[in-house]
Amino acid sequence: MIKTEKLSRTVLNVCIAIILVVFAFFFLYGYDNPMGDYNEPKCTEAVIYLMYVLIGVTAVLAVWSAIKSIKDGMGASGENLSGVPGGKISFISVVLLVGSLAVGLLTNLNEPDFTAADGNVTSGAMVSVVDMFIISIYILMAVAAIAVVVNMSGIVKKSAQKK
Repeated sequence: MIKTEKLSRTVLNVCIAIILVVFAFFFLYGYDNPMGDYNEPKCTEAVIYLMYVLIGVTAVLAVWSAIKSIKDGMGASGENLSGVPGGKISFISVVLLVGSLAVGLLTNLNEPDFTAADGNVTSGAMVSVVDMFIISIYILMAVAAIAVVVNMSGIVKKSAQKK
């Protein structure tokens, strides 16, 4: 367990160091003026690539963690060892995620293309995708907040003790 904590602390410190270096270059290196009075930091692409790498690594680790926890949570015979209905919770979570994405997509279908002031054309489909994820985040945050309030109120524990 100590090796895991040491490795975790080392990885965290390396990530923080890389992020600090990239953001120091971003803010301190200089600016480019691509259009009139607008300033663009010269290291903008480095920040974007860093975000891509961090999101990619996070996605891979999330999938790996989910698979590992499902595998570890089930015994050799397949029964649930902890007494927590993990299968039901996982199923409800996936259904809620897919449902919230579907609601977000359906609310923004047929979004028209539009042109920004600088002449760039923005795709209506991409606007719909971004709106879909934003609406999904709102729905999932509301459900998480409700779950926390219900858990803190003790309603679930009281009903489980009556049985």
